[in-house]
Amino acid sequence: MPIKLTKTIIDETRPQDKELLIFDSLVSGFGLRVSPGGRKSFILQYRFRRRTRRLTLGAYGTMTLDQARSRAVKSLALVQDGTDPAYEKQADKTAPDMNDLCDRFWEEHVQVRLKPRTAAGYKRVLDKFIRPALGEVLVRDIKRADIADLHHRMRRTPYDANRMLEVISKMFNLAEMWGWRDEHSNPRRHIAKYPERKRERYLTREELQRLLSTLDYAEGILDGRILEGREDQTPLIVHRSAINAFRLLAFTGCRLMEIQTLKWKYIDREHRILRLPDTKTGARAVPVSQHVIDLLTAIWNHADTPQENEFVIYGTLPLAHLTDLQSPWRRIRKAAGLEDVRIHDLRHSFASYAVSAGHSLPMIGKLLGHTQVQTTARYAHLMTDPMHKAADDIVGNMLGG
Repeated sequence: MPIKLTKTIIDETRPQDKELLIFDSLVSGFGLRVSPGGRKSFILQYRFRRRTRRLTLGAYGTMTLDQARSRAVKSLALVQDGTDPAYEKQADKTAPDMNDLCDRFWEEHVQVRLKPRTAAGYKRVLDKFIRPALGEVLVRDIKRADIADLHHRMRRTPYDANRMLEVISKMFNLAEMWGWRDEHSNPRRHIAKYPERKRERYLTREELQRLLSTLDYAEGILDGRILEGREDQTPLIVHRSAINAFRLLAFTGCRLMEIQTLKWKYIDREHRILRLPDTKTGARAVPVSQHVIDLLTAIWNHADTPQENEFVIYGTLPLAHLTDLQSPWRRIRKAAGLEDVRIHDLRHSFASYAVSAGHSLPMIGKLLGHTQVQTTARYAHLMTDPMHKAADDIVGNMLGG
């Protein structure tokens, strides 16, 4: 028969050879379980969909009698509402947390669908920001406030904060597809990105000439035409492939990896096209100037060029391309007095010269391999000079000038 459980009764109850159950008379189904080893815990026994279920509420000692009785009442209320608390508790034990989502996202999306350099960026966001902050939280329990708080804590590095939002958004879209979240529950929604100050650095004609002269000087040292350490020049030793890479980057507007991994078989000399099979935006054909074709011919014919290497920007190891262009770039730009210029700014500069020459944004977008018009639109403000010239020409013609 049920009895009113008290602390005294619980303390005085001794273990038996078999599991002992003592039910409470105040709350139906609530009781004390005593194992043969002496462990005491609170339980709730109830009927759900014609089946008898038993839920462990907690161990005596870590939970008081009053706390256990209160939890039993709440659990019975869930039963009345059609929820099985024992099932929910078991589901909590097996429910995926954010570390699980990071693992699956990495294995089934990032490694499968993204290029290595992009994947490396995603891994940095996962390991440096998302796992430390949210790793042990259940995926289904993540709220918008959690993401907003993490985003706010990263406010001093707005670029990283915004990249974190992009990764989180994709992760939770997939979590919904995998059944780990309810539909339309992405917690990234309605969180505004921080403004990012876009860095716009273009080489003037004078700066471009300084860069090209510095590259010529570095090449002259390698060829023995210029003795390193002349009083009027900065000592400068860099790999010949680095010199060639910077020239090609300046005169093609290509991305760094497109030139760094350029192969001889990609070059269509007859049509003056670089046929790149795998770029950031997929396969693309890059029209190039005759100057670039002449430069490529000179690279091929140079005595130092290993004919057996398939890469134009050959490296120090056999059959490999040069992997480090940042170190030589730092030496080149210092010698040229351009220490604030990044390698990627050569691409921006190519675009700025194209705009200044009066070429249309769609044409420039094709040359740069942009898939979105908005990407090329960042150069629109540079079009004022050629448009002013056009306006002057038109009015001059109208006035008979």
